[in-house]
Amino acid sequence: MSAPELERPMTSDLAAVAEQAALTGEFVEAGRCADEVLASDAPLTDLVRAAHVLAGVHAHRGMLADAAELHAWVAAVAPGRACPAAAVALVGTGREVPSTDTTSTRPVPPTLRAGADGLVGKAVRASVQPGGSASALSDLTRAAAMLECRAAPVLHDDSPAALGALVALHRGEPDLARTLVDRALAADLGGAPYRRRHLLLRAWADMAGGDLLAARAGLDAANARPEPAHARDELVAVALEAGLVRRGGDTRGLLAVWSRAREAVLRHAMDLWSLLAVGELAVVAGRLGELAWLAPHLRSGDELLNALGQPVLWAAPWHWCAFLAAVAADDPPSAQRHAAHLAEAAADPAAHAGSLAGVLARAARTWLHVLTGDVQAEEVSAVAASLSEAGMAYDGARLAKEAAVRTSDKRVLATMLGLARGLLAGPSTAPEVSPAAEPQAAAPAPRPSVLSDREREVAELLLDGLTYREIGDRLFITAKTVEHHVRGIRQRLGSESRTDLFADLRASLAG
Repeated sequence: MSAPELERPMTSDLAAVAEQAALTGEFVEAGRCADEVLASDAPLTDLVRAAHVLAGVHAHRGMLADAAELHAWVAAVAPGRACPAAAVALVGTGREVPSTDTTSTRPVPPTLRAGADGLVGKAVRASVQPGGSASALSDLTRAAAMLECRAAPVLHDDSPAALGALVALHRGEPDLARTLVDRALAADLGGAPYRRRHLLLRAWADMAGGDLLAARAGLDAANARPEPAHARDELVAVALEAGLVRRGGDTRGLLAVWSRAREAVLRHAMDLWSLLAVGELAVVAGRLGELAWLAPHLRSGDELLNALGQPVLWAAPWHWCAFLAAVAADDPPSAQRHAAHLAEAAADPAAHAGSLAGVLARAARTWLHVLTGDVQAEEVSAVAASLSEAGMAYDGARLAKEAAVRTSDKRVLATMLGLARGLLAGPSTAPEVSPAAEPQAAAPAPRPSVLSDREREVAELLLDGLTYREIGDRLFITAKTVEHHVRGIRQRLGSESRTDLFADLRASLAG
């Protein structure tokens, strides 16, 4: 045997190195070793081991279609070694899960891993079937519990806890998502490759539940992890950052995060499990006038959902984000198209009464009415409350603010603004008194009553140093409308200069 042959590691040893590197989160090294095994004339057993490792690496690095190719190859050359959990990659990219013929192979022992793999595969398939989201959530919860009992971590294309959290979030149940991920974090489920992902999804559940401070702390904790960050985690992290900035009404912050978002999107191919993150970025793109740049990725999302038959669980939140993006971009035809998709999802027999699809379809329909100036206060209030219960309090507040902008009835205006403030304050904070119910000042103040409620809002934001565009973003009106209000305020107060205007505004609002 020659010296080079003696120095070259056996493929079984190289496959073991790849597996160990993957389990510690060193995906570059894991991918290199696994690819070297696959490029060799190694025994089939080693090739299959390497294929499973490389599939996991691809999934973490945002290339789920490549992972699906590897799983399909394994199913073709070694049907008995195909993993049921390969459905994560196959279904996640709109492919069929091949049937496996195990009649000629030895049955797989009913180990914890085998049980978890089977439950994950079953759950993923159920999630795209009519009425399957509840059973999918149950099976993923059980799969995670099984792996908690296992001594060694397991490399999957995704963790059952992460998948379960995504299902719960798409069902409008952030509390369930939080519970699932909390258990995974406590058990260190999956080890190093999943620590950052679980923290990010925990923070996303906090954001969906309206606890923005906890979400920010969770995002910071995830970003501080020492493990290398890969494309999938980077996409979720930047989308979460954008979501928090958007909910804070910080347009300048959105502009700052958008360049990072573009890079993260470019590095990650569209798949079923990234719809939540890309959907959030679509809303941000709508606000920033960047939807044209994101359009190819949005089309990929639509094509994926079409390939899967528009499953209600995944399609309804996706079309809701697209609807919000179209509203933000002032694109009524697109908004109407996505509202129609939501109506179809709600009409699906699998969408039971009170389901998230039904809530979103009603919300889109009401929002379209509001955009035309048809503001029905009771309907808007009911829809906003339903959105809040589904973990979308910020969207409910936006609808209420939009209604406030569109109505000419001062009483409805005050009611809608109070509703928006209450939703944004959260359930633990006492609601603010609506402008219509505020007590009158004991002593007359110079010219306080000459400003309308809407002008007072513009004035307060102007004094805070916001630009016309930023004020418009906060109040859901255009910068030109803000300029019109400021011009009217100057006329009402008789301010001759910008300095006079600010002095008069302070005096007026103090009254």
